[in-house]
Amino acid sequence: MPAARRRPGRLVWSGLCRVADGLFPRGANPHGVLPALLIPLALVTGLVDAVSFLGLGRVFVANMTGNIVFLGFALAGDAQMSKWASPAALTAFGAGAWSAGRVIRRAANTRRAFAAATAVHALLVAAALAVALAAGHRTTWSQAALIALLACGMGLQNASVRALGVPDLVTNVLTTTLTGLAADTPGRAALRRSASVAAMLLGALAGATLHLITALAAALTLLATVTLVARRLR
Repeated sequence: MPAARRRPGRLVWSGLCRVADGLFPRGANPHGVLPALLIPLALVTGLVDAVSFLGLGRVFVANMTGNIVFLGFALAGDAQMSKWASPAALTAFGAGAWSAGRVIRRAANTRRAFAAATAVHALLVAAALAVALAAGHRTTWSQAALIALLACGMGLQNASVRALGVPDLVTNVLTTTLTGLAADTPGRAALRRSASVAAMLLGALAGATLHLITALAAALTLLATVTLVARRLR
C-alpha cells in the first residue's frame, strides 16, 4: 500500500524530469526538474500582471520596466496614470528581491532557498486573495494592499530564479528572450525561450479572461504545486 501511494508521486517526478531534459540537448541538463518548474512560474507572471494591469489601475506587479515607463508618464501629467501605483509596485518588488537575496546569500543550498521563496510567494498571493475576497479591489487601500503583496511576491520569485542560473528560461521580462529567439541559431535554447514566451502569454490570456479572484486562485494553485515539488530538490 505505501508503494502504491508513492507511485503517483514518482510518475509526476518522472514526467517533470522528461520535460526538463527535453529542453536541453540529450544528457546536457544539469538542473534536474528545475527547468520544468520555471514554466508554471512564467504562467504566474502572466496571471498576476493581467490582474494588476486590468484590475488595479494600469500597473504591473511583475514587469518593473513597464512601471518605470508608467511613472514617467504619470510625472509628465498623463491623467490615466497613477502617481502612486508604480512607485508602490517598484518598492514592494525591490523589498521582495532584497529579502530573497539575503536568504540566498546565507543559504547553503540555492535550490532550498528557491523552494522557501516560492512558499513565501504562495503565502503572499494567498493574502492577496484574502484581501480581494474581503474588501474587493476598487478602493485605494485594497488596491495598494494587492499591489504590495503581489509585487513583493514577484520580487521574491525573480531573485530566487535568477540565483538558480537556468539558462534561457525566464519568468519575468521577455525582451532579452525575444532578442535571442530572433538573433541566435535555432536549437534547444530557442525551445527554452519559446517555452517562457508561451507560458507568459497563456498566463496573461487566462488572467485577462478570468475574474480577478479566479486568476489569483489559479496563481496560488500553481505556486503551491511548485512549492510541493521544489521541497524535494537537493
